[in-house]
Amino acid sequence: MDKQTKVALVTGSSRGIGRACIIEFAKSGFDVVINYVQSENLANELKEYVQTNFGIRALAIKCDISNEQQVKQMVETTISTFGKIDVLVNNAGIEIAKPFEEKTVEHWYKTLGVNLVGTFIVSKYCSKYMLDNHYGKIINIASDSGIDSFSPFSMDYNASKAGIVSLTHDLAIQLQPHINVNCVAPGWVNTDINSKFDNEFLEEQTNNVCIHRIARPEEIAKIVLFLSSDESRYINGETIKVDGGKQ
Repeated sequence: MDKQTKVALVTGSSRGIGRACIIEFAKSGFDVVINYVQSENLANELKEYVQTNFGIRALAIKCDISNEQQVKQMVETTISTFGKIDVLVNNAGIEIAKPFEEKTVEHWYKTLGVNLVGTFIVSKYCSKYMLDNHYGKIINIASDSGIDSFSPFSMDYNASKAGIVSLTHDLAIQLQPHINVNCVAPGWVNTDINSKFDNEFLEEQTNNVCIHRIARPEEIAKIVLFLSSDESRYINGETIKVDGGKQ
């Protein structure tokens, strides 16, 4: 193993922002771990793509990040293959958009279990090896809805993302001084999670953005790549809002 080659693990990375992060890391020479739950074909296609086009090593690992035993196995597989984890991007997330009166306790447990508790679990197991190496970068993907929430139909999602912002602060303190922990809070992004909304609603939301368009996944990924670099070594415990200037 080349000790100089950095290794990035990105949860929920078979599509959307996670996929864009994998491609940006591969372009920069990182070996990568692609985590997925259901999209095995997409994960393997991405693995082949980055290996062929960028000459890096890649793993595709199925893992439900809300399941502690599965997370432990994913991290152990990563370590046995690459020997280390330099960067963790906690990107995996779900949203169950329902009116308030249709929200259930099960919706809340599921959303918080993946988005918030899952972020905690993966951070817990990856940071152990980062601490051993006296080096690591953890980037959590939250949402501007976790900072300024105006979406009652996604109240459980919004609460989970607000929790990620808070968790980022606590992890930065807990894992000092060798691990930087930061958070990226995107606004509207052109990903599958937003495909359920109709065009009229999306157009209305776009008009509330100063740039008058929603973000491309690679625009979020480039911020993640910067926070993963040594150029960002003095940024810690921060949440960077990337929403195009939402009004």
